[in-house]
Amino acid sequence: MSRLPHALQARLATLLGDGWRTDPSERLTYGYDNSRREAMPDAVALPRDRNDVVELVRACREHRVPIVGRGRGTNTTGAAVPVAGGVVVSFERMDRILDVRPGDRCAIVEPGVLNGDLQATLAPHGLFWPPDPTSAAFSTVGGNLACNAGGPRAVKYGASRDNVLALTAVTGAGELVTCGSATTKGATGYDLQRLLVGSEGTLALIVEATLRLVPKPSARRALRAIYRDVASAAAAVARLMAQPVTPSMLEFMDAHAVRLARDVGGADLPMQAGALLMIEADGDASELDAAVVALSNAAAGDGLMSLDAAPDEAARERLWAARKALSPSLRTLAAGKINEDVVVPVSRIPAFVDGVQAIAREADLPIVCFGHAGNGNLHVNILYAPEDASQCARADAALSKVFAVTVSLGGTLSGEHGIGLAKRDFMPQAITPATLALMHAVKATFDPDGILNPGKLLPDRT
Repeated sequence: MSRLPHALQARLATLLGDGWRTDPSERLTYGYDNSRREAMPDAVALPRDRNDVVELVRACREHRVPIVGRGRGTNTTGAAVPVAGGVVVSFERMDRILDVRPGDRCAIVEPGVLNGDLQATLAPHGLFWPPDPTSAAFSTVGGNLACNAGGPRAVKYGASRDNVLALTAVTGAGELVTCGSATTKGATGYDLQRLLVGSEGTLALIVEATLRLVPKPSARRALRAIYRDVASAAAAVARLMAQPVTPSMLEFMDAHAVRLARDVGGADLPMQAGALLMIEADGDASELDAAVVALSNAAAGDGLMSLDAAPDEAARERLWAARKALSPSLRTLAAGKINEDVVVPVSRIPAFVDGVQAIAREADLPIVCFGHAGNGNLHVNILYAPEDASQCARADAALSKVFAVTVSLGGTLSGEHGIGLAKRDFMPQAITPATLALMHAVKATFDPDGILNPGKLLPDRT
């Protein structure tokens, strides 16, 4: 039985028609995300346009009813889970690509557009939108913006925040605001569109986005570098990022990840490999030979065991097989997995991996590290048996220690997954009290009654 006031239900049923769902079986479908957390919302709303969203927010504000925005639920931090009940607002019906302007290198889209569908629409124009999370085929642009999704290409092209020009959004006060402009330069007041990106629906609900597009490179080439140990690989990352040719991808795998990719995924990797880098360059075909030489020279150095190049696309796919085989392989070690993405300065990657493995030994649990080395964004996978209470407790304790090591090395809690429920209680470790107070003040300005995604991102005031 829905706990919502009858007057609110009647008002939103009239507004949304069959886009207003209160049946328990339908509500349950919208109560979880890829974090495997779940909670039952009181209702689900499927708005058709921005006007629906404005009226919905105003109605919920009047009754102090929580609102949780939702894309396709691929988030891993619980950011889309309605822990306070209320109304889940799914943007699946607002999935139109409103305009593509090749001359201006921008596209205007609604938040429910799938990243993969957008890329397919842009391809005939020779353009693409850079964010490429693993879930790109079935995650939405709105969801990507909400958590500032990145992916392997972020090392060269930036994450979502770097590839949005303007946003139209509905604040928690029910006001429609437009931030930014369809230009690549702008110095007209505060940069509010970048503030909204990564705010996880706690400040406003995005109803339209003007995205920065990039010309699709005509060619790409890949290298696989295998190192004796993590320190050698990290030193190579520093060299790769210091020279003029910026790699389009630079992925890292520690010794445990390499072993999994080899033994479970079937990748062709030597037994003695201590770390691996996947390096890719893209651009005009006539320039790639020189780029590959520059990247190869930077990758070379103490600890390099082998360096393999892919002369064509088929060979490139074979080289990437190790990275692609990794994630599915993790489930062969344990049914439970805590996957958190942290960021440390590139020079501190060896210290971070050493610290994580010390935590793994103490917890007596496997912890596997891999990720986007070029910007120090590593995915830490703590593996455990969910049915074992002792392992669950040790995994939770290990996560806390991983965050402590991250912050001690000058890093931060997330690079692309966001904070959600999973990391909100750790925010005081990474953010000073004065900065947290300022964030709470910003939240109160955008959402004066605290109805937008309550309980997420920011810890409770103390």
